[in-house]
Amino acid sequence: MPDSSDLILKRKSEHLDLCLTDSVSFKNKSNGFEHYEFKHHATTQVDISKIDFTTEFFNKKISYPFLISCMTGGIEKADNINLKLAESAASLNIPLGLGSLRYALENNEHDSRLKEIRINAKSIPILANLGIAQIIQQKKISSLQRVIDLLEADVMVIHLNPLQELMQENGEPNFPSLLKSIKNIVKKINLPVIVKEVGAGISKNVAKELLDIGVKGIDVAGAGGTSWAGVEILRSKSTQSEMFWDWGLPTSYCIRKVASLKKKYDFILVGSGGIDTPFDLAKSLALGADMCGSARTILKTLNSNGDEGVATLIKHWFEIVKKIMFLTGSHSLDELNRRKLVRSKELF
Repeated sequence: MPDSSDLILKRKSEHLDLCLTDSVSFKNKSNGFEHYEFKHHATTQVDISKIDFTTEFFNKKISYPFLISCMTGGIEKADNINLKLAESAASLNIPLGLGSLRYALENNEHDSRLKEIRINAKSIPILANLGIAQIIQQKKISSLQRVIDLLEADVMVIHLNPLQELMQENGEPNFPSLLKSIKNIVKKINLPVIVKEVGAGISKNVAKELLDIGVKGIDVAGAGGTSWAGVEILRSKSTQSEMFWDWGLPTSYCIRKVASLKKKYDFILVGSGGIDTPFDLAKSLALGADMCGSARTILKTLNSNGDEGVATLIKHWFEIVKKIMFLTGSHSLDELNRRKLVRSKELF
């Protein structure tokens, strides 16, 4: 029998291959952005040339409110992907999320690769990432701290994936003391902590639970993009769990509900989950997201057009966002967030 590390590496490779196809999208559920329209402002006085997307992300100035979402790591092709994405992110001056660092906790054979990622990333924010199952299993944080130090990481991301673990062959769908474990990391790691889902969404109530224990960022990662239930169903070649393929809360719903917590809490809200077009991006920001993130669209662009293609894509998206801001009379992203959307059903 192969050891557990071999099984993890095999799984990571299969995840990458599946995510480069369209077969892992949600089947009958969308991100929900099609239910919103921008309010056209015929008397706009916006000078499009003066629109500036510069913002702060945990005390680092970035050029766009966008991050390359956490994807994968731990196999040679994933290492290459992260190295290339680091170059794309550095050229744009935006944050880079890494895939799960589980593979790097057990030994130091990947240390040189982690250092190389930081070299390629230059001074941009790097998001270290670990799944909740591994967070719960961490008796000591020394190995995690070693990896964080190697990356010179700026933010710690903990991803929640109960649906994926439930669907996954040999998964770990057991999360005792989940909130207690996250609270412990928040206290012991000298970094802001973001908690994200992986495609089933974070509700307002869950976000409140997390913010109450000191989490500084919520990445809703809602339904409408990659179905990780679908990924695991395809991997296992089983049809018994197909009814869970479309499980999850749509991204637009999650953003709108979690954004309402800003009246009480100070946190960064990341909108991700099916952000595949500049209109998805703009609607996410208009609904209350501070940042947006994308993974599979970025991965597919990297695969077909390289790291320069990724940079070109993101720049193009924000040129479209500028035009949307002009047409809605929004001089800034704050103004875009002030009731510039209308639900489609109100138009008819």
